[in-house]
Amino acid sequence: MPKAYWIAHVTVDDPEAYGAYREANAAAFGKYGARFLVRGGDQQVMEGTLRPRAVVIEFPSREAAEACYHSPEYQAALALRQPAGTADLAIVDGWDQPDRADGSN
Repeated sequence: MPKAYWIAHVTVDDPEAYGAYREANAAAFGKYGARFLVRGGDQQVMEGTLRPRAVVIEFPSREAAEACYHSPEYQAALALRQPAGTADLAIVDGWDQPDRADGSN
């Protein structure tokens, strides 16, 4: 079963309120085995338009990623984030095929 990822692009309008969201989301992420791979580091947009903050969170499965989003713990955190900024969020399945040396995966 492949891992799944939350990929989010966020505009933070109220950093203090967003900090409260970050503290609150830890309960849900811990419960569902989430691991941050990207959490708002510097980014250089090479094509298109993105929000200023990028976040990538790894989950053990799509089921865990979706359950986390719909959980009471995350919904409580989300209620703190929504007034603090705007986000685009997708849940994406990971690639579980072996890499090929010729780059044709």
